[in-house]
Amino acid sequence: MPSPEFRMPVSGAARETLAELASRAAALRAACGGNLLECFGLVPDPRDPRGIRHSLACVLALCTAAVLCGNASFEDVAAWAHHAPPEVLAACGARRGALGILVAPHPDTTERIFRGLGAAALAHHAGAYLALRQQGGPVTFPLAAPGWLPAVAVDGKAVRGAAGPDGKIPYLLAAATHGTGTVLAEHMIGPKTNEVPEFGPLLLDLNEYHPLAGHVITADAGHTVKAHATLICEEILAHYVLTVKLNTPALYRELDELDWEKVPRLVTEERGHGRRERRTIQVTDAPEHVRKRFPHARQVALVERYVTRTVRVKKGKRWVRRQRKSAVAVFIITSLSAREADPEHIAAYVRGHWTIENKVHWVRDVTFREDSSRVRTGPRPRIMATLRNLAMGLIRQAGYRKIAATIRRIKHDTGLLLAILGLKNPS
Repeated sequence: MPSPEFRMPVSGAARETLAELASRAAALRAACGGNLLECFGLVPDPRDPRGIRHSLACVLALCTAAVLCGNASFEDVAAWAHHAPPEVLAACGARRGALGILVAPHPDTTERIFRGLGAAALAHHAGAYLALRQQGGPVTFPLAAPGWLPAVAVDGKAVRGAAGPDGKIPYLLAAATHGTGTVLAEHMIGPKTNEVPEFGPLLLDLNEYHPLAGHVITADAGHTVKAHATLICEEILAHYVLTVKLNTPALYRELDELDWEKVPRLVTEERGHGRRERRTIQVTDAPEHVRKRFPHARQVALVERYVTRTVRVKKGKRWVRRQRKSAVAVFIITSLSAREADPEHIAAYVRGHWTIENKVHWVRDVTFREDSSRVRTGPRPRIMATLRNLAMGLIRQAGYRKIAATIRRIKHDTGLLLAILGLKNPS
């Protein structure tokens, strides 16, 4: 989506709120400095200051470099950092020994740091660093005409290879940009709870260093609750595009009873890789009874998707091609009015929400093999997830779209590695 231009708010109260958000963002921008080492320098070091030989920023930068080189397990990351090239050690601020030779941290040092490091603090500063590198500034509403707004998707993922203190699989709730899939914030879902209570704190924390005014927040049906809609529109001055399913039966029933036959239909089709997809969207103003039920609702939509896949199945001793068809229909509710978003825009926001699944969760599972990781307890699973998010964000912000292919290049190109890290060899 093209970068939207800055628009000042209409009301004085909104203007004061935006000024506060801009001030906080500027303060954090100054605190994070201009490179990754300065950002890591803000993370509290769990070690006793006496006897520290390798700075925390150096160790974390080397571990990030190791992940960028495709190392998926903690053992491989620690081993790569211990045998890092001299150019990388120098750029990451490694210390020099008595003979002036660069000294890399031992794997035991990296393990001790990861065992005691505050995973939440690391995730906060890593997200802030990526957020501050994003293009564009705050965007406010109302808009004069329909146009693209920056969008953020919120969704959770189970870290299946890990186990929490209660023995259950921990979940991470993340906020990622549409399009690039850059993870800007992430919260751990605590025991005996779910994603819903963490939705508000996640967005409020992100709003502290990345003002969300005028952004579009997308989420799945689990987050289609009144409190979230109120927070998005009234506290962070943003918009929402939410899915409505049977977990909100009264709202679902009211949308299902609308006369969709009279609503114009926008149709798009795509073909490729043995797949044909036909999407339709019907958008209409939210009726008064829907507005009363759900805060700030302005438009509602019906999205239908028809997919035909060509697959190979075994029939006797031969493989034959067969077509498999599927159909899905969902309702959408949004605070964007017809003046602010056409059906084309709403369809793009709905589809863009899948960025967090396809470009974040899928890449962590397949490229970085997160679900098969043997790092199971303590803060290490979340630390590794944060480093993977950071690596993906750095690669995409450097202009590379294919994560696996770029990692293969980075392995054999130290110059590219340092360029993506944003660090320079001082020698």
